[in-house]
Amino acid sequence: MIGTSTDIATDKVQSSERTNLTILAILDALFAALVVCPCVVCYWRAVWGLMDLYLEPLGSLNSGLVSIVIGMGGHIVFNVFQTVFEKNVHPDHNRTVYYLLSRLYTVCFAFVCVNGWRGPWECLNVHSMNDMVVLLATTGVGIAAMVSMKVLRNVTAPPFVVAVDDVKGYFEVTTMFKIKMREKLTLYLLDCLFSVVIVGTLIVFVWRGLWLIVDILLYPENEELSSWISMGLGYALMAFLLLSQPTMRYLCERLSGTTRVLFADAVTLLALFGTVNIWRGIWNLLPIYFFSDDTEMCCWITHWVTVIVLILCGASNSLLVKGVDIDAEEEGGECVNFQIYFFRSIYHKKKQKWKPSEMNLQVNHKDEITADSNHTVTIATIS
Repeated sequence: MIGTSTDIATDKVQSSERTNLTILAILDALFAALVVCPCVVCYWRAVWGLMDLYLEPLGSLNSGLVSIVIGMGGHIVFNVFQTVFEKNVHPDHNRTVYYLLSRLYTVCFAFVCVNGWRGPWECLNVHSMNDMVVLLATTGVGIAAMVSMKVLRNVTAPPFVVAVDDVKGYFEVTTMFKIKMREKLTLYLLDCLFSVVIVGTLIVFVWRGLWLIVDILLYPENEELSSWISMGLGYALMAFLLLSQPTMRYLCERLSGTTRVLFADAVTLLALFGTVNIWRGIWNLLPIYFFSDDTEMCCWITHWVTVIVLILCGASNSLLVKGVDIDAEEEGGECVNFQIYFFRSIYHKKKQKWKPSEMNLQVNHKDEITADSNHTVTIATIS
């Protein structure tokens, strides 16, 4: 962690800092596993169920195509207009308006994201065979394609990722080739299309393949038992990966080039397997324990309750699947760090706010007060 000279003045301060970060890391993991992830899965399950109900008269194929249009078209719109949102929706203009419009943006974008996944998924259900050989082949091809393009890390989702509702970058949607719209509009639009259509569809291929493989292998005759075991397996794998992070960072720091990227991809695949099992468990248990005969009403209740909870927690952006990141683009072992920084992010913001006045203020011989400027802390430095 980058801190002030005061932070490293004594071993006692270092020990206190490590203790604080350890406690906050545990809280972050619990928050991601027990609050953010269940809320995100419940939201996606609710919206998916509502689309199933409302588009059922169209048939499976047409229903999927409608979701594809909503999902991919919506993604392109949010990509193209991100700079407009950034310039015109800001708390410096009007904090209340910013809060309302930004959260409305999240709700609309989340609806788009669910449809962006539901469309290809439903079309694949119509046109593909769900036997083990086909699923293994399509999943393997999808993973190989993403590894070759260095975009495998985009398959991760809560609980291994928590997106905090920060003002900075709230409306940012990154693309595969990082082309700026002001540089070349045509290339930017092609970049957006590639990021949404190619990368996004590959992610759905991989998720669907792993999900259905688990359906086939894990007690297919007993959905309830299968779901509980799946969820337990996923959370156990999450605990293992989080506890292993210091070791994984140590190993990754000593690798370079292709070997380092492949190591990071292997960690991502383990996290993906855990994530799919957690999502599958919660997803399948919802109709068993919560949804009543009035499925539509239950879906709407679930939709709004989870949205409100995440907004109040300041983690509503975790609902979204947006942007394209490149594998192992961070320095050292940071590429195997899971982005679960909620309480630690709040802690460092508070620390930045108070340290200049409490620890870095120096009084010179003329009684003038000056402040050190070396207290910057970024998410990448939290470990």
